[in-house]
Order: sequence, then C-alpha cells, then structure tokens
Amino acid sequence: MRMTTISGRIQIAAAAMLAALLFCLPAAAAQHQHHPKRQAHSQIESLEHQWQVAMLADDVSTMDKLLSDDYLGITGTGELLTKAQQLERMRTRNISLSQLTISDIKIKLIGSIAIVTSLAQVEGVSNGTSLQGSYRYTRVYQRLPSGAWKVTSFEATHIPRSGRLRADAGPPQH
Repeated sequence: MRMTTISGRIQIAAAAMLAALLFCLPAAAAQHQHHPKRQAHSQIESLEHQWQVAMLADDVSTMDKLLSDDYLGITGTGELLTKAQQLERMRTRNISLSQLTISDIKIKLIGSIAIVTSLAQVEGVSNGTSLQGSYRYTRVYQRLPSGAWKVTSFEATHIPRSGRLRADAGPPQH
C-alpha cells in the first residue's frame, strides 16, 4: 500500500509541475512578445532624433538613408513631395530649419508599421518664405524584411496661433 501512496504522490507532483509549467508558459511568451515592441519603440525614437538632427543640419545623406524609395510627404502647405523632391529641397536649401523642437511624441506600433505623431515648434525658411510656428505631424515608418525601419509617409499640419496644441486639451472655455 505504501508503494501506491508514493506512486500516487509522484503522479500528483508531476501533474502539479505540468500545470505550473502550462500556467507559466503564456506569461513567459507574453513577456517575450513585449520585448520586441520595446526594442522597436526604442529604434523609432532613435530614428525620430536622427530625422530632427538631419533637418537642422541640412544633412541630405542621413535623410536619404531615413526615407524609403517610395516615400511621399505632405508639407504644412499641402505640397506633395517624393523622396527625390524632399532631398532636392534640402540640397538647394529650399527648406532650411534653424529650430525644430519636438514634443508630445506618440508612437503606435502595428506589426511592421510604426505611426508617430508629435508637436513641432519650427523656425526656418521654406521656398523663400519665413517658416515659424507650431505643427502637428504624422510620420509612418515601415520595417523592411532586413529589419531596417524607413520613413514611408509624412504629413505636417500647421496649427494657427489660436489653435489648441495638446490633444488632451478640453473644449474651448467660454
């Protein structure tokens, strides 16, 4: 009878270990899945900083590396630009920024796509006209099969001086 009790205890212990293992696996898998998201988030933050530095330095070479070949951008004035056009604007200094302060950055990851929104305070020159003010922008990155992220789309919207700057700002006060 003692043998049956030891055998029964071993079976119970084995079942308990199996149950614990099955319970812990989903948690371990979930932790593993979140790590790539944190890594991608960090990569996008770094690329956003590279974009900012490249724009301030008129660094065409870095911008060329950041933009995908099928890049399309929409400026704050509604002009549609391809990668070649954006790089040419920088080469000829048709766009030249002396200040680009970015805040309120939000990054949304969806598979191999990253959508970035933020608020930018800008000073500079665009097409010979003074450029100054607040802009909301959306930049879309796509992760290529190589693992590299490239900017595939950009859109800027000028915020009038009387406009609200924060997404969480409530309705106008009367």
